[in-house]
Amino acid sequence: MSIRRNAAAAAIGIAAALLTALGAQAQTKAFDLSPEQAGRIHTQKVDAAVAAVSPDFKFVKDGVFTVGVSVGDPPLNTYASDAKTVVGTDADLASLVAEALGRKVEFVPVAWADWPLGLVSGRFDAVISNVTVTEERKQRFDFSSYRQDVLGAYVPLNSPIQSIKEPKDIAGLKIIVGAGTNQEKIVVEWDRQNVAAGLKPAEFLYFDDNGASQLALTSGRADVEINPNSRLAYAAAVGGKTRPVGVINGGWPLTAEIAITTRKGAGLADALTLAINSLIANGTYRAALERWNLTAEAIEQSRTNPPGLPKV
Repeated sequence: MSIRRNAAAAAIGIAAALLTALGAQAQTKAFDLSPEQAGRIHTQKVDAAVAAVSPDFKFVKDGVFTVGVSVGDPPLNTYASDAKTVVGTDADLASLVAEALGRKVEFVPVAWADWPLGLVSGRFDAVISNVTVTEERKQRFDFSSYRQDVLGAYVPLNSPIQSIKEPKDIAGLKIIVGAGTNQEKIVVEWDRQNVAAGLKPAEFLYFDDNGASQLALTSGRADVEINPNSRLAYAAAVGGKTRPVGVINGGWPLTAEIAITTRKGAGLADALTLAINSLIANGTYRAALERWNLTAEAIEQSRTNPPGLPKV
């Protein structure tokens, strides 16, 4: 029990630091969605990362790092203005990792539900598409962490709400959340605790698309939206109508991380971890996140197969 309390305390501490980093995101910001991506960050080849690739690993294409991506959720992976070029935070990271390996990057768009089969069957070398590390997934895949798995709590600019960081903060609120998601599980548990403590119950609102949820939030039909921070931070930066009031680790009360995913035992994960750490060290990693307003989700060090969320 003490371990869980310590983990919860650590998660709250991390959340406080992340919220400070998110403070400027209510300002309108324009993002480069051009196919040319003139502002994309670049790096140099990292010999140590190249040498760490197992001699038994065979890339899909010579001189290319082939990456599976689920496209359509900016700022992570989306299509540029030409409707065919993949751009976004994960695309930038994939490009940097490819350069660190001395290769070009090539993207293979894939439906989220299909990436495990595509990876195992060898359609691509790795998946870089906001995949959370779990203990169940670690039985089939290897991971190289590159971002924190963070949920954001966002409110309209004129909302009186200033902070959401613990269960009592959502008492009596109308909350937009994704159905069947980890964030729903978290806020439902928070609501259960509140009701047991005699606080007002929350009301949960569900919408089929992001546009509808944003409209409901900014029109006053909801008090707060709690969903993946990346999407809400992007909407706040582009629209300038919402602001962050809290961040929650997606593994609450534990800590969850997002990672590059590769085939189990393929011999590529350690090389990717080395590559990411080189990007962290030379500053290109943080610069790439800054391009898309996601420095709040940065990690200090990449790890191969870090502790994952437990199977439930």
